[in-house]
Amino acid sequence: MIYEFPEKTEPIRQGDIFVGIPKPEIELSQGLPIIDEDQNIETVPWMEVAADEQPITVVLAVQPVTAIVLTQDCDARRAADITLCQIRDFFDVERGVSKETTPKKLIGKIVSQSKVNLKWFYLPPNNRIGFSERMAVDLLTTLRVAREDLQSLIPLRRGRLNAVAEDHFRERVAYFFRRYAYDEWYPFGKDEIEYYPNYATLEPSDLFPWQR
Repeated sequence: MIYEFPEKTEPIRQGDIFVGIPKPEIELSQGLPIIDEDQNIETVPWMEVAADEQPITVVLAVQPVTAIVLTQDCDARRAADITLCQIRDFFDVERGVSKETTPKKLIGKIVSQSKVNLKWFYLPPNNRIGFSERMAVDLLTTLRVAREDLQSLIPLRRGRLNAVAEDHFRERVAYFFRRYAYDEWYPFGKDEIEYYPNYATLEPSDLFPWQR
């Protein structure tokens, strides 16, 4: 399998998989419940907090999630903070693949979709690492943890990617963050845009002036 299980004494590396990583849940549109000096709680709009530019103490919902270390090895040894990406159920991350399909079609879809959707990295099931289902690294959902704090959470490290998978993960991450994102339908004229394969998913506001 593509996982390894390092000793607790081994340093944190890119590709390490942790459970119980805190993911803050913030809804700025609802305002922030701020705790004042008298320990009273008041909900304050974020724009007021931002304008004040002062540190605050808030009541914050935090969800423990599974995540993988994104930070490169050299930085993971000395940087103040370490970046991780959340790991979620594969079928929640890649909505273009049906869970009910046959194993043959499913494997084919995973391979084909991984070439066109660069926003995830596939992780197969493995009971020892705690994945009873197919999972995926959601590269759009990043988390930051202080390096010393993450070091204290080493008992929550379930494993890491092996050399083959880690090389692929590193390149996947690098390509994802340096890719040029563009609207692939932009070159087509008004008489061509309707033939764009995903035309039905476009909103009128998605079209460029020369396509309307």
